[in-house]
Amino acid sequence: MADQVKKPLKITETVLRDAHQSLIATRMTTEQMLPIIDKMDKVGYHSVECWGGATFDASLRFLKEDPWERLRKLRDGFKNTKLQMLFRGQNILGYNHYADDVVEYFVQKSIANGIDIIRIFDCFNDLRNLKSSVEAVKLVKKENPNAHAQIALCYTLGDAYTLDYWKETAKRIEDMGADSICIKDMAGLLVPAKATELVQALKDGSSLPIQMHTHYTSGVASMTYMKAVEAGADIIDTAMSPFSMGTSQPATEVMVEAFKGTEYDTGLRHYYIRYLVVCFLTLYHSLRKLVQKISIRQSLRKFLRFVRTLVNHLLLHHHHRLLVHRLFLMYYRASVIR
Repeated sequence: MADQVKKPLKITETVLRDAHQSLIATRMTTEQMLPIIDKMDKVGYHSVECWGGATFDASLRFLKEDPWERLRKLRDGFKNTKLQMLFRGQNILGYNHYADDVVEYFVQKSIANGIDIIRIFDCFNDLRNLKSSVEAVKLVKKENPNAHAQIALCYTLGDAYTLDYWKETAKRIEDMGADSICIKDMAGLLVPAKATELVQALKDGSSLPIQMHTHYTSGVASMTYMKAVEAGADIIDTAMSPFSMGTSQPATEVMVEAFKGTEYDTGLRHYYIRYLVVCFLTLYHSLRKLVQKISIRQSLRKFLRFVRTLVNHLLLHHHHRLLVHRLFLMYYRASVIR
């Protein structure tokens, strides 16, 4: 143990973004976050993912909040921790492609309002859709050295996705000027053995830090993380246990404990983690009830729409039958008279 070379694993906490987006439809409000962030700031996270993805849309559409105001309040609360966001490349945080100048301005304002790390992805891994975002971060970096452009590669299966494909893509990403690479396994498809091969291929193709992001949907995420870290991954995404597992990420405290005492020991402060678990457990139960009520209302609306559609079809069918019957009688009587 004395001769063991230390390679501390870094942790990105997702509870304020992807975790509640995955489990409770992104319904955590800013006011529910603010009392907790002082303790989160003392844990020692590499970063906290707290913005981007569906949080922008959900804040406006469902929570009636200003997402920019949320970001500024979080920035004020996190004095020692980097803030991270998910960015949809040319789609920004929307569902259409936007012009390059719009992308550039949005990146500038995101960093100006408190974001440090921008994780940029394209669902087809088309680097052309990421170029404008990376260039925008590089421009800001001249004035703000903390600005960080991370490109996320969406992991999937298929004949086209060979180890050479991933290796070559990693090289192209480094040539673009990105600061790090993330393996974004949003469907939980990456199994432990393949994670080892994938991380090694990315390391062979690039000298950039490698971050792992997966979901527990298939039940292998924690094992995948273990093998990925052993293969050389530098950072993993986790969520506090009340908002972990299922379609979310592996539990933060479980992964911290798993690597404790090893060369990958995270060094995170356990006292604050235990405190946060209690806070988020209470919050999860209150939000879960709210989401269940929303789901019931949505189900009732869908059922009522189905009933109305069915009744309309039945009435329309009955009307058509009457119309056909009347037309038949009209032509029959006309033919008899002749």
